[in-house]
Amino acid sequence: MTHPDIHFELRGDDQEVAVIRLARSAKRNALNDSLILALRDIFETLPKSVRAAVIDGEGPHFCAGLDLSELKERDAGQGLHHSRMWHAALERVQFGPVPVIAALHGAVVGGGLELATACHIRVADASTFYALPEGSRGIFVGGGGSVRIPKLIGAARMADMMLTGRVYDAQDGERIGLAQYLVPEGQAFDKACALALRVAQNAPLTNYALIQALPRIAEQPADQGYFTEAMMAAIAQSAPEAKQRLNDFLEGRAAKVSKQ
Repeated sequence: MTHPDIHFELRGDDQEVAVIRLARSAKRNALNDSLILALRDIFETLPKSVRAAVIDGEGPHFCAGLDLSELKERDAGQGLHHSRMWHAALERVQFGPVPVIAALHGAVVGGGLELATACHIRVADASTFYALPEGSRGIFVGGGGSVRIPKLIGAARMADMMLTGRVYDAQDGERIGLAQYLVPEGQAFDKACALALRVAQNAPLTNYALIQALPRIAEQPADQGYFTEAMMAAIAQSAPEAKQRLNDFLEGRAAKVSKQ
């Protein structure tokens, strides 16, 4: 779990929340290959106690994208394999063992937005801004952004961001779907941790279904989606923990849903 550009810690009474903080603040937490591979390794080796994770950025910015100072000249084949390496690493975030919550602040730009959209929940504070400057740099997204970002905001909005250099502030970013939560400046991390602790209390198999099955069902034709849903529902409710939770509710030991 040790890497010079990542700070890792466990939180919660049972060490159920992993906090993964990008620690290249002098570079606005820009991503290089070493950092991407370290993220992959972390999500492949999370302690068994972990049930949710938070990704944060040290300093005033979440992540300003690809570290262009380390961008190497590559032929087409090398570029293809490099992009696929990023895909595999960020897939471990999206389809890893636990739900992941991003605490966004400052720059969420380029590869930083690709990382954020690989997370399941995004909490932005008022300082957050989003951009995809690849169009002006003469490059194209290569970390899965062309797949994940349009699912949140639509292909037309993503094309506009890349063609014109449009920057979305925190309020408009939440409005179009780049974040699910918007909090005052400086509060994104605390809110993300609070959500992670809440998520960690869910039945593990249900959390697994939500991050593994739900996005796949959403892409299936309806008849296949219904069948996958039925299979997942049957598996989830058969777990001993699910049976206990349902009994607790039926016998009045579990809180009812109320307006918050």
